[in-house]
Amino acid sequence: MGIIGTIFIGLIVGLVARFIKPGDDSMGWIMTIVLGIAGSFAATYGGQALGIYKAGQAAGFIGAVIGAVVLLVIYGLVSKK
Repeated sequence: MGIIGTIFIGLIVGLVARFIKPGDDSMGWIMTIVLGIAGSFAATYGGQALGIYKAGQAAGFIGAVIGAVVLLVIYGLVSKK
């Protein structure tokens, strides 16, 4: 999957992660989508580099959602100051 495909999946992943993550998010939709794209990049290329899955497998989407949820949680903890 190319970079454009990863960005598109990141948009979807950001929205899915927003609905999965419990609690009240004070961030906007744009920040959620940006964190989804970042989580998608990290999980997609990190998982492939580690040999966990190959491009195009469903595990990549699941990994991207988990990565985005982790980034949303970290962002929520950092921005609570």
